Amino acid sequence: MTTAPTINRRWLLAARPEGLVDARCFRLVEEPVPEPAADGELVVRVEFLSIDPTQRGWISRDTYMPAVPLGEVVRSFGAGTVVASRHPGFTVGDRVSGLLGWQDYARVDGRTAALLTKIPPGVPLELALNVLGLNGLTAYFGLLEVGRPVAGETVVVSGAAGATGSIAGQIAKLHGCRVVGIAGGRAKCDWLLNEARFDAAIDYKTESIRERLGALCPDGVDVFFDNVGGEALDAVLALLRKRGRIALCGAISQYSDDEPPPGPRNLTNLIIRSGRMEGFLLSDFRDRIPQAIPVLAGWVAAGKLVARVDVLDGLERAPEALRRLFTGENVGKQLVKVA
Repeated sequence: MTTAPTINRRWLLAARPEGLVDARCFRLVEEPVPEPAADGELVVRVEFLSIDPTQRGWISRDTYMPAVPLGEVVRSFGAGTVVASRHPGFTVGDRVSGLLGWQDYARVDGRTAALLTKIPPGVPLELALNVLGLNGLTAYFGLLEVGRPVAGETVVVSGAAGATGSIAGQIAKLHGCRVVGIAGGRAKCDWLLNEARFDAAIDYKTESIRERLGALCPDGVDVFFDNVGGEALDAVLALLRKRGRIALCGAISQYSDDEPPPGPRNLTNLIIRSGRMEGFLLSDFRDRIPQAIPVLAGWVAAGKLVARVDVLDGLERAPEALRRLFTGENVGKQLVKVA
């Protein structure tokens, strides 16, 4: 007879990060496994954590969401199985994804439960947190609705070997575009060329982004899907074609800076080239998410969209996993397998 777990490990935010995230920012505690305390609540056994650059902002300051309070569990998307429920819409055994946090078991109140997504039978949790989750949906809407690529155009993607960038580049290929990816390291660039079917890749660690973009895009850049900011953004601004579009998805190169860096030097090219640069959040397209998931799932099933995951085993490695995003150690979607 198997004894039900009684301990819930939780990573709490101990201090705001300064520079790169390190273990001093977090404190691992053990508490009793929670139970639903009121009608409308449920408890989820967390099986996988999604590790995303935006978490660096959540633990630092108010962004598009309030900062995680000191002493509270670190906010994170995750996926797992309902193990107890007093919510009429969820039963024990349902697999769900949502904001579950860095912990073994998450007690979800009624308001947060409304934001949980049920994962259909047969869909791996890793896929639900990647192509069919935050990253795939962000790539889908950011590229198609903000970047608006047209067949035959040149699309450049920064952070191209990451979870969102790799999907954005592949979607551009599916729409008949020529795609150039910027990534760190030869292995990542080889994966973009051989597996993700990008047309060209730039290794920013050994190559000049500006020089290589100039050589690879002699007629300029039509669409830039930017996950990085900094040098990559400035280089593309210099090469933007007439009515070029820039979709600002992230700026991971700046998230660990204590002070904002100087702005791009080539910003006035947006005027000269009649260009457009627009930031976005997935929440901007919340009502259309149910329409996008079957499209993404269809591409995956047909082998037209590949996804790579980088999994660390053990909840205790969550701080390490977050740091890996900013040192470039991960390839593809960074996950933590909790249980």
